[in-house]
Amino acid sequence: MINTDARDGTGAGAVPRSRMPTLGEAVFVLLTAGGSILGAVRIWETDIHIPLVFSTAAAAILAMTRMKVRWAVLEDAMLSSILMGMQVILILYTVGMLIGSWILSGVVPSMIYYGLNVISPSIFLIATLVICGIVSLATGTSWGTTGTVGIALLGIGTGLGIPPAVCAGFAISGAYFGDKMSPLSDTTNLAPAMAGTDLFQHIRAMLWTTAPTCAVVLILAAFMSRQYSSGTLNAHGIQALQDLMRSEFSISLWSFAAPLLVIGLAAAHMPAIPSIFAGVLAGCVLAVFQGADTGALLDVLQNGYKPVLSASIVSAGENFSAITGILAKTGAAGMNPERAAGAAATLNTLLARGGLQSMNWTVSMILCALSFGGILDRCGFLEVLLDALLKKVRTAAGLVASVLAACVLANIFAGDQYIAIVLPGRMFKSRFEQWGLHARMLSRSLEDCGTLTSALVPWNTCGAYQSKALGVPTMEYLPYAVFNWLNPVIALLMTYMGIGIAWRREDGGFVISRTKPDSRTA
Repeated sequence: MINTDARDGTGAGAVPRSRMPTLGEAVFVLLTAGGSILGAVRIWETDIHIPLVFSTAAAAILAMTRMKVRWAVLEDAMLSSILMGMQVILILYTVGMLIGSWILSGVVPSMIYYGLNVISPSIFLIATLVICGIVSLATGTSWGTTGTVGIALLGIGTGLGIPPAVCAGFAISGAYFGDKMSPLSDTTNLAPAMAGTDLFQHIRAMLWTTAPTCAVVLILAAFMSRQYSSGTLNAHGIQALQDLMRSEFSISLWSFAAPLLVIGLAAAHMPAIPSIFAGVLAGCVLAVFQGADTGALLDVLQNGYKPVLSASIVSAGENFSAITGILAKTGAAGMNPERAAGAAATLNTLLARGGLQSMNWTVSMILCALSFGGILDRCGFLEVLLDALLKKVRTAAGLVASVLAACVLANIFAGDQYIAIVLPGRMFKSRFEQWGLHARMLSRSLEDCGTLTSALVPWNTCGAYQSKALGVPTMEYLPYAVFNWLNPVIALLMTYMGIGIAWRREDGGFVISRTKPDSRTA
């Protein structure tokens, strides 16, 4: 007899199947996905997209053969799940255009330029946090930040006698702060899409746990910086970076008008896509006023910015006479060619990014993860796992703790932060609704743990990348990536203390209260 009483996790209606999956079958599907993804990361050293596709196929085959779910139901489950993520995909493509326009117009270079001015030996670790945070906020990418500015700061810190693991840990902390809080970040857009809230509601909710974490990390950075205050700063390297940026871009405080516009629109509760696109238009206007060609501007919006001066210096290799000739044609004439070569290598990597097409890797990853999550949700795999996980949960704090635990497990067993956001988001969405908690509580928890702990797992795509980019083993920088492991701890403690818990009102709003308020007074 076919059971049509079971409802899917999204409220889409009855799912015809002979039975619910067993706990063993649900665990088998999850371990199959985790094993294939770990193999892709650790053994074959490739992207996890295709292993995720095969994991989706395995879940679908199990559902069709064991639970007798029809293919039409599975296909609808995948499409419905993808539809949930379409807003974040549109945002990501808009963000790609924004990054390209902001680099061409000098917005991002100006942020880096003025950020480098705050470096001094006595506050080096604080400066590392701030600079990486600024760059990551401006670009929305922790990977791009640590792989470029992070490397430069690591070299400066090493010259000051600061252990590489310490520099790497604080650079990652700053980069992931910016990644987590930036409206340009893919994970910052993905988490609210999975939870069922909007982008800026999500960012405001994260301030509850992020602000106290930042305060603790900054105090720790100030304390640790004191023991390195006697080092000698490599001012020449910083000056070389600034000279090259000034020669290739228009560096001006006016460039901060574009990000301030986006922040202002966000504060005024403007929807995410119009706010971000306003930033794109602002970047375009700045670029046009600086003399940018219309064709070049359109190409940057589509394909991203391609450095000119720094790329030509990099292509010259160690031919310092050729580099001197290149510099003579710019405003950087008289620069030491060897220093210019080092600075150009950093800038060429840092600023070659952006454009609508640059988001396709992330979008395809999200599509794969959403398809997998849709089948797990619709066929009952997530429901079975969730029931087993929540048997003894009786409080809102316990529910949040379960989300945090699920995110950590997903980062460990699935090996990617996108899956650590998508799967727990799909698993817990209906339970948060049942308990009366606002969706911003779920989206906040997904980022507090799903995004941040990904860099602390050596075989996770984030942990593997950070280790390779910075040349520091994951387990060595882990103790100093304080923001990444402290934020989940503070989130858990605050929830158990009843601080910052958002309960849903009948009108769709929320009220902050230690306990669930009476619906008549909420």
